[in-house]
Amino acid sequence: MSDYMKISSNPHVRSKATVSGIMAAVVVALMPAAGYGIYHFGPRALEIILISIVSAVGTEFLFGLIRKKQTVGDLSAVVTGLLLALNLPVSVPWWLPVIGGVFAILVVKELFGGLGQNFMNPALAARCFLLISFPALMTDFSYDGITGPTPLAALKAGETVNVLDMVLGRTAGTIGETSLIAIAVGACFLILLGIIDLRIPGSYILTFLLFAAIFGGHGFDPAYLSAQLAGGGLMLGAFFMATDYVTRPITVGGQYLFGIFLGLMTGIFRFFGPGAEGVSYAIILGNLLVPLMEKITWPAAFGKGRKKP
Repeated sequence: MSDYMKISSNPHVRSKATVSGIMAAVVVALMPAAGYGIYHFGPRALEIILISIVSAVGTEFLFGLIRKKQTVGDLSAVVTGLLLALNLPVSVPWWLPVIGGVFAILVVKELFGGLGQNFMNPALAARCFLLISFPALMTDFSYDGITGPTPLAALKAGETVNVLDMVLGRTAGTIGETSLIAIAVGACFLILLGIIDLRIPGSYILTFLLFAAIFGGHGFDPAYLSAQLAGGGLMLGAFFMATDYVTRPITVGGQYLFGIFLGLMTGIFRFFGPGAEGVSYAIILGNLLVPLMEKITWPAAFGKGRKKP
């Protein structure tokens, strides 16, 4: 009998990619940003990164003991802890990444069913929780006795900033957001491996740049737009958190819509809100609207038309 007559249950198309393999690749891709953060901010940055990872992995391990099913081997908790640390200032006390790691894994991830069931990015949800709960600590970007605003805060106050310093990473900010070059190297690594593509990051960045040009008050000034792009963790969020498989849309149209929404919301937060940031809240709000984006962009089955509204 011909092989074409054989019938098996789905899935009919399989991939050799595994969750642990993808997560390991993400960890490797984050190493340039993490490494530069340690170089720039000193050993304290390494301490924060290790505490955050241990807290996230430890929480997942303990919860696995309770439900008698361990998932720490998929490395997703390592990615969550690392991303959380890269979104923290180096000046935070040691207990802050502990609270963030526990919140990210226990509240956002495990209590909703574990990996694949969380409705928002755990690391960003934890960062937003910490920003709301400990605003003074989360906005203190002093290091080595040096205090001062981040480049985006200075830009919003009407001051001039050095764009080259922002690209290279010689500025204040969170541990992993300062060096645009380090983030770009990691992003290129993931793109070359086929783990992420440019649908979400590309539509996000282009939409934001257009918004900034229209409402930023500086028109299409290349220096101003470059500073907006290089600051505030936009690149880190666009390539490493907005592309999260679990919390992004699965439809192609939904992914473009998701990126456009993130660009608009980031622009609204930055130019019309009280703060100079906006990436974290934009992505969290986008995560909440993913089911709606998938619904309106879901393709019709072959041979069937869409129902008229």
